[in-house]
Amino acid sequence: MNQLDALKQFTTVVADTGDFKQLSAFKPQDATTNPSLILKAVQKPDYAPLLKDTVNQFRGRALDELVDRLLVRFGCEILSIIPGRVSTEVDARLSFDTSATVARAERLIELYQAQGVHVDRVLIKVAATWEGIAAAQQLERKGIHTNLTLLFSFCQAVACGQAKVQLISPFVGRIYDWYKKSAGAAWVEADNAGANDPGVKSVAQIYQYYKKFGIATEVMGASFRNAGQITALAGCDLLTISPDLLATLAASEAPLPRALDAQAAQAMDLAHVSFDEAGFRFALNEDAMATEKLAEGIRAFCVDAVKLEHLLLAA
Repeated sequence: MNQLDALKQFTTVVADTGDFKQLSAFKPQDATTNPSLILKAVQKPDYAPLLKDTVNQFRGRALDELVDRLLVRFGCEILSIIPGRVSTEVDARLSFDTSATVARAERLIELYQAQGVHVDRVLIKVAATWEGIAAAQQLERKGIHTNLTLLFSFCQAVACGQAKVQLISPFVGRIYDWYKKSAGAAWVEADNAGANDPGVKSVAQIYQYYKKFGIATEVMGASFRNAGQITALAGCDLLTISPDLLATLAASEAPLPRALDAQAAQAMDLAHVSFDEAGFRFALNEDAMATEKLAEGIRAFCVDAVKLEHLLLAA
């Protein structure tokens, strides 16, 4: 049995890509996209017609509507291949606007429903800012399920659990990147690999806390830099993995034991915590890594959203 098949025994495998033609080979349950992945995909010859067709069909509509229609077009193509859910992201420029995020999410769902897609097959991705989490809480109450992304800190995860969001995506690789860069020449890769990887430790802490206190929010590790980070989180609810790393796992027949276990987490001696807005903002501020990576991630998604708009305008 290869490592990918072994992983599927105790973790739901999710493909992290906008390149839906790669999906069939790995048979993931779910798939996630983001503005950067969609931007990358539409610049490939195979997908350029999707962009042109969307523009031609809805020419004259507002630019933000064109973007959403393109995102939904990709989402529908992905859903024709996978059995589970697709994650589609709200414009990152709305990350600090609760009401605008709710409105944009509702439109995305309406566009999916117009294509015959049931609401339960879509997760609306929202940045895990305080405003984003508040929007997700409202959306969940309306029956629209959410995936809170750009999650780097324990306080973000706790707040998401309090809001009863469907799923969170803690970013393993970007946490790893920050600590490696911060350490500079003092970084020793062997000492920070596997279970000692700072990104892996962050996800494990969140997973254990959720299982200890019966929090139903799903934990989906994301943003991996190497296969070792993935295997160190085997047993996590879900893991969203790039096609390159899916191929790496499929090519390996090394043993893959479960690393995270819900029953073991329930036996741990952990303290229950909660955050109001002031407490959340202070805790996030105290975490330099999370503060920097959250801001950096939002900025990067905003840049790619603008690039995507320019491609639509030029089509």
